[in-house]
Amino acid sequence: MMDEQEFRREADNALEQLKQSLIDAEEDGGFEAEENSGVLNVVFDEPKGKFVFTPNTPVRQIWISALSTSFKLDWIDGAFKLPKTGEELKPLTERLIREHTGNEDISLG
Repeated sequence: MMDEQEFRREADNALEQLKQSLIDAEEDGGFEAEENSGVLNVVFDEPKGKFVFTPNTPVRQIWISALSTSFKLDWIDGAFKLPKTGEELKPLTERLIREHTGNEDISLG
């Protein structure tokens, strides 16, 4: 298991990369990405909604609250992944945004 400092570095890096991809997709996606105290929020206009991305240091996971579900990503083979599906943070986020908005054209690159 990684130590706290390594987790914070990897989680911060992963969430920063995700934030940049979200900002690039905001205009076409109908949402806004904002960071506050290390928590990344994605707020949707239509349909109304909010996704919350939080690093959870004690358990070394990134948690996503989206679509009335909690997704807990573990550090696996050099990336944060959802253990159940193997999806990495960015592709999982893209899928969740597409499901929420119904817009299959949204791409996080």
